[in-house]
Amino acid sequence: MRVAFVGKGGSGKTTLSSLFARYLARQGGPVVAVDADINQHLGMALGLDPAAAPVPLGAHLDEIKEYLRGDNRRIGSAAAMVKTTPPGRGSRLVGVTDPFFLGRFATEVQGVHLMVTGPFAEEDLGVACYHSKVGAVELFLNHLVDGPGEYVIVDMTAGADAFASGLFTRFDLTFLVAEPTRQGVGVYRQYRDHAREFDVPVAVVGNKVHSAADVAFLREQVGDDLLVCLEHSPAVRAMEQGRPFTLDDLEPSGRQALGVLAAQVAGRPKDWAKFGRQAVEFHIRNARAWANRATGADLIGQIDPDFVFGERPATGAGRPVAAGAASTRLSPSRHLEPITPPA
Repeated sequence: MRVAFVGKGGSGKTTLSSLFARYLARQGGPVVAVDADINQHLGMALGLDPAAAPVPLGAHLDEIKEYLRGDNRRIGSAAAMVKTTPPGRGSRLVGVTDPFFLGRFATEVQGVHLMVTGPFAEEDLGVACYHSKVGAVELFLNHLVDGPGEYVIVDMTAGADAFASGLFTRFDLTFLVAEPTRQGVGVYRQYRDHAREFDVPVAVVGNKVHSAADVAFLREQVGDDLLVCLEHSPAVRAMEQGRPFTLDDLEPSGRQALGVLAAQVAGRPKDWAKFGRQAVEFHIRNARAWANRATGADLIGQIDPDFVFGERPATGAGRPVAAGAASTRLSPSRHLEPITPPA
C-alpha cells in the first residue's frame, strides 16, 4: 500500500510519517519511507545520522528514467521520459524491495528504508522547480507493483502545493494532519476539494490535541473525515529536541492511534484500474500542457493501451507477468484539458 502524509507546514506531518513508518516496520513487513517535502526532515525524525543521508533521488533523475524505461519501445530515450510517463510493455516494473532503488538510493534506519528527493539547492534557483525533483518519486510509484504487507510512506510537501503535479493521485490513502486551528482546517478544506475531484481518499488525523474541546472543534469542522486524534506528546517533543526515542517511549494513546491508522490502511481495497486511469489522465495533461513542447515529441504515444496495471514483475526481469491482479487495459482519452504546469 502507498500512503501519503500531507498538511499545513508545522502540523506534524513529518513526525507522524516517521512514527507510522516505524510502527509498520515493527509489524515485520518491508517499509520504504520517502521524504518528498521541500524541507528534508524525515531522516532527522527517524533518528538518522546526517552523515548517513541517502543519495538523493532528484539528483539522479536521468539514471532512474533509464532504469525504469527498460526496453519499452514506446519510449525512445530517457530524455523523452517525463515524470508522468506511465509504464508499458517492456518497462521495468519494481517492487518495494527493488535492489536498484534500495541499494542505490536508500538508507535503513529504525527498520525503515529511507529515500529522499533531495533539497532545493541554491543552483536550482531561477532554473528549476522543486517538482522536477519530486518527479523521481512519481516515476517510482508509477512503476511500483506493491503487494500485501508492503508499504511506501511519503512525506509530501506542505499545504495544497502537493497538487502541483499528479503525485497526489499515486496513493491508496492520504492522511491529512490537522491541528485544531482555523489554519489547519483551512488546509484540510482546500485539500479535500481538490482530492474529491479526482476521487482521492483522504482521512484526517488530528494532531497536537490538548483537550476534549480541541477534538470537538475538529469533529465540527471536518465531520466524518476525522479518523483519530493524537494528544500533545512529551515523548515526541523530546524526540524533536534530539533525545533518544523508540516507539516504546510513545504514550499508549499515541501507539493506539498509530494502530488505528494501520487498520485504516489495511482495510483499503487496491484499485489498480483507477490507478491506471489516473496515470494516463495526468500524463495526457502534462503532455499537452508542456511536455510535448519541451521534448519535441507527442508523448501521448507513450501510452500503451494493452499494458495491464497491477501485474507483478518477474524476479530480476523487470517485466510484467500475469499475477491475477485486479487491473485493466487502458486507452488514452483525448478530451482532457492541460492543467499541470511545467516541472
